Amino acid sequence: MDSEAGSAESLMTAVEQTVRHVRRGTTAGGLSHAASSALDRLGRGGPLRLSELARSENVSQPNMTQLVGRLERAGLVRRDADPEDGRGVLVAVTDLGVEVYEARRAERAEALGRLVAALSEEEQHAVRIALPALARACASSAAASPRTSRASSPTRRD
Repeated sequence: MDSEAGSAESLMTAVEQTVRHVRRGTTAGGLSHAASSALDRLGRGGPLRLSELARSENVSQPNMTQLVGRLERAGLVRRDADPEDGRGVLVAVTDLGVEVYEARRAERAEALGRLVAALSEEEQHAVRIALPALARACASSAAASPRTSRASSPTRRD
């Protein structure tokens, strides 16, 4: 059991170091980590209610309201009426927000590509197999969690 915990600890450290390294190379839009993360979630997943965005980013709704306000003033997101619930508002990425989101993704991909290119062929192969497997595990875990489900709070207002 100790070797499993040690292995998980080593893997966690490697993932954290990789994420920090890739994030440091991302400058498009001059966004904070929180703003970048929210823009990324909206860019990948489409419009979300403010409450859903806060929940998915693991921040309070008041904090997300402030962050969305800053993103909105920067022209990166907009608030639209929720077509499924006229009382609610959806936060959506604007055209400028899509440009910044795509530029940031390209910068991160380039930074990760440079890291992988510095590895041996065998290590590169291992990374190209392991990372998609971890991404699938993350997606499966997220899909099983009711916290991010829109259906979990159909009458909630933003």
